[in-house]
Amino acid sequence: MLKKSPAMKKRGVRGSTSGRPIMALLDLLGRRWTLRIIWELRDDRSLTSRAMRTACDEASPTILQTRLSELREAGLVELVAGDGYRLSGLGKDLFEHFLPLHRFAERWSKLQSH
Repeated sequence: MLKKSPAMKKRGVRGSTSGRPIMALLDLLGRRWTLRIIWELRDDRSLTSRAMRTACDEASPTILQTRLSELREAGLVELVAGDGYRLSGLGKDLFEHFLPLHRFAERWSKLQSH
C-alpha cells in the first residue's frame, strides 16, 4: 500500500472535502503545467530546468519550479544530479495510464476535423 506523500498531506484538495486519493491525484494533475511536465518527461527523457522551460513553451520559471517541486514531493518526478528531471518509477507507472487516453485523443481529434 502506498503511503501518503507530503504533497497530499499538507495541501487541501480542491473540489473535494473527502481528500480521497483519486481526488488528491486529480487535483495535482489539474494544476497548470503539471500534465505538460509529465508529458515532456515521457520515454525516459531527462530535462534540465532550462530545457523543461523550452519544452513547455517558455512557461514561467517560477510556476515550473513550483510544479516540479510538487511532483517531486508526490514521488512522480526525481532530480538526478547532472542529468536533470525525470519521471520516477511511480511517475512512469502513471504515464502508462495516460497512453490509452492519448490514443483516444488522437482518434477524437481526427473525428473533430471532419
